[in-house]
Amino acid sequence: MRAVICHESELSVGEVEDPRPGPGQVLLEVTRCGICGSDLHARRHADTVAETAAETGYDGFMRSRDRIVLGHEFSGVVVERGKGSKLAEGTPVVSFPLLRASGAVHATGLSPYAPGGYAERVLAQDALSLPVPNGLPTDLAALTEPMAVGLHAVRRGEVGKGQVAVVIGCGPVGLAVIAMLKAQGVKTVVASDYSAGRRALASTVGADVVVDPAVESPFSTAAGHGHLTHAPDVFELGVASVEKLSKLPFLPWQSVWRAAEKVGAATPKAPVVFECVGVPGVIDELISTAPLYARIVVVGVCMEPDRIRPAMAINKETDLRFVLGYTPLEFSDALRLLAEGKVDAEPLVTGVVGLDGVAGAFDALADPEKHAKILIDPRSEATAPVPR
Repeated sequence: MRAVICHESELSVGEVEDPRPGPGQVLLEVTRCGICGSDLHARRHADTVAETAAETGYDGFMRSRDRIVLGHEFSGVVVERGKGSKLAEGTPVVSFPLLRASGAVHATGLSPYAPGGYAERVLAQDALSLPVPNGLPTDLAALTEPMAVGLHAVRRGEVGKGQVAVVIGCGPVGLAVIAMLKAQGVKTVVASDYSAGRRALASTVGADVVVDPAVESPFSTAAGHGHLTHAPDVFELGVASVEKLSKLPFLPWQSVWRAAEKVGAATPKAPVVFECVGVPGVIDELISTAPLYARIVVVGVCMEPDRIRPAMAINKETDLRFVLGYTPLEFSDALRLLAEGKVDAEPLVTGVVGLDGVAGAFDALADPEKHAKILIDPRSEATAPVPR
């Protein structure tokens, strides 16, 4: 079968061996496969990522010397079943991109042991493959994976509906985070990006406030929400709170404070910030510029060493969290939200190409004014992105 092969950072179209499903697996005819930012990183930085993965105990990640079929954001139709598989042939599905192969579980599209969806067909685990409900179009079904990334980040951020969420960077990941924040009922979402095109997409998927960081800070737009921005504000709050509580009759101020803590009333208001850029220096900049007590959720993948100033984060009691991927439940929930129309991911898709157009699509994605998410249709002859 035909597939796009990544080898030594170069992309080419060639013939690869037809996959056959093993026990508990299904063979899918690929209908659509998204080009992910992780694919762009893996093409250029495979060895660095592989070394990091190996340090965490996974040594199956692709290396530049391998011949890899990328692609982990795919939808497809079941065309063959392995022993014990339950999905019927002809069923349209999306699949959580993990595959049992060579005695272990590997990341589909990011490992030589689990070729991905930049191909005519791809293997998937039957148990991790979900029928596409409600007649959801194949283009949108293929977005289940990136939307699950956004959902996982939002849940890890523990954003209250009344809190302000600030999304830094409005590429596909940032847009998915924005869409999922709104789907979870967050009332105020601020989006920030230097690209006018991406700011427009951020508004389309639900951002309440859109900011050009070259003109204004995304945190200045959240004024009026009670965020503390300077250390003297904290000092004043502490002294004033004790003074007021000390005037209450019958109860010591400590008892009132403890009661307020139990219901969350003693916790200073602060935004949840989603870093969706992945460029050195951004995390430290956010620690420096975000309000005190902010929670920063790092979603963007920085491929280079970076530096932060711990003393600044300590002085501001910044909560720093990092996220990776999603759970099978979040993958299922993302598909449901798409199928029920509670999340509209259609604006993310800015073009479709065939296998022969993938290398050019990687180049096209470098221009944020033109593209967000490009999908691959293995049956298409398009060599340049065609608007959906």
